[in-house]
Amino acid sequence: MTRAHRAKSETASSTRRGTSPAPRGGVAFVGSGPGDPGLLTVRAADLIRAADVIITESPEHPAMVRALLGRPEGAECGPELVDGGFGEDGQPLTHAARAKVVVRQAKRGLRVVRLMTGDPFVYASGPEEAAACAKAGLGFEIVPGVSSASAVPAYAGIPLTTKDHREVSVVTAGDKVDWSRYVDSPTLVLLSAVNSIGDIAAALVDAGRDPETPVAMTRTGTTTEQQTVTSTLEHIAADARAARMAPPAVTVVGDVVAMREALSWFETKPLFGWRILVPRTKEQAGSLSAGLRGYGGVPEEVPTISVEPPRNPLQMDKAVRGLVEGRYEWIAFTSVNAVKAVREKFEEYGLDARAFSGLKIATVGDKTAAAISDWGLRADLVPNGEQSAAGLLEEWPEYDELLDPINRVFLPRADIATENLVAGLIDLGWECDDVTAYRTVRAAPPPAPVRDAIKTGKFDAVVFTSSSTVRNLVGIAGKPHPSTVIAVIGPATAKTAEEHGLRVDVLSPKPDIDVLVDALADFGAARRAELIEAGQPVTKPSERKPTSRKRASSR
Repeated sequence: MTRAHRAKSETASSTRRGTSPAPRGGVAFVGSGPGDPGLLTVRAADLIRAADVIITESPEHPAMVRALLGRPEGAECGPELVDGGFGEDGQPLTHAARAKVVVRQAKRGLRVVRLMTGDPFVYASGPEEAAACAKAGLGFEIVPGVSSASAVPAYAGIPLTTKDHREVSVVTAGDKVDWSRYVDSPTLVLLSAVNSIGDIAAALVDAGRDPETPVAMTRTGTTTEQQTVTSTLEHIAADARAARMAPPAVTVVGDVVAMREALSWFETKPLFGWRILVPRTKEQAGSLSAGLRGYGGVPEEVPTISVEPPRNPLQMDKAVRGLVEGRYEWIAFTSVNAVKAVREKFEEYGLDARAFSGLKIATVGDKTAAAISDWGLRADLVPNGEQSAAGLLEEWPEYDELLDPINRVFLPRADIATENLVAGLIDLGWECDDVTAYRTVRAAPPPAPVRDAIKTGKFDAVVFTSSSTVRNLVGIAGKPHPSTVIAVIGPATAKTAEEHGLRVDVLSPKPDIDVLVDALADFGAARRAELIEAGQPVTKPSERKPTSRKRASSR
């Protein structure tokens, strides 16, 4: 698609959503928030999607844009990305130099988004850059973002105001700050204060602030690397050094810090900061990774399986023609990949969902049913109990020559499918066309650092969603370290894991991705509670390597 066609399409999309894209030859100064891409506003997301050029500010911005646009790492991003934070020498650009970059790009007559950390007009260079646009006669708009001054304390569980504390002072640390001015501020938020916190604390105490005043310092706030140290003015310098605190960090001084013990919600998520290996096909990892992030996990997707067309497509071609000609009474989908394979074959022939008219559709579970629903189809049979081939067979009707005009079933599946669905259908009186719709091929080994992390226990957990992911991960990368928590989706996967010498910690009570994620989160929450009850620090599995572990299984 050409840039002009893409811009036209995205403009129409924005109009349908009730928004308008940035004007051509103008600049949208967009606040990206403090780090968590989920804090982007709706307006910010719309403008990024419709942009021709995006001027970034931080090293994290390109990944944020790719994630929003659904572009994998290494693929063409779509809009042109221009670094507006650093020069060719690797040094940070001055405010004036950044303004020149913005004006130069806007004069190209394209839609320009200037992506800025936090809020463009709060402790940022937005005012100077917007003034440069105004001077050059260029249109612009300001899209406020969530400022780190408020977001980071919120993610640390520290309210900046309460009914008893109504005033907040936000100060960027520097040599010329007169700290005696802030000695009576109920709540003080300090930016860029990590390296000078000792001098700041001493100055506040010398000016009359109680040395026992609570202090909290939070680094890399709103991300899963967030770390918070709570202390007092008297001890914060030493405690920050001991915790190896480093910029970027936000510091809060005041009695509101005491509320963190009851209100901390982000760092107490059951999988917070866990590095979790997701050995799946790249296409299938999205929903699993999203669920893990929701519980504070840091998923790392390592493809172990590549889904490819069958070596001989003639069998699929014949089956699809038979489907169109009314050869089948049923079609049974046992995976999302099978739905995708049949749909791609339909598109190849110029067919659509209308070809399924009069055909009964069975799916092995809710996820597969959702996949055909996206195609505009509805499943006639989905197991109410166990969502597997066995569960499907339990509810599959016997063939009745009086009620069923046709006795044949179309079963598109993977080349390595092991479930004995065909035999069960034959026992029920059906004839079955068992067709290889796609092949699952072992992926290439991951990079050496990932293989080393797997073997040495640098991953906190690994989530297996099929027996093939177990076999292939062990084949291309080796066995996970004994300290790594093993979570599996069902009994068959658990059996395969145990056959490969892995001890299963978490078994999903239902073969469903979302249920599996919930089960792992329950394990993490129980583990956290046990550590707290024992008076031990809350650590991740990768930080504890005892010779024998007490396993908590959800089986």
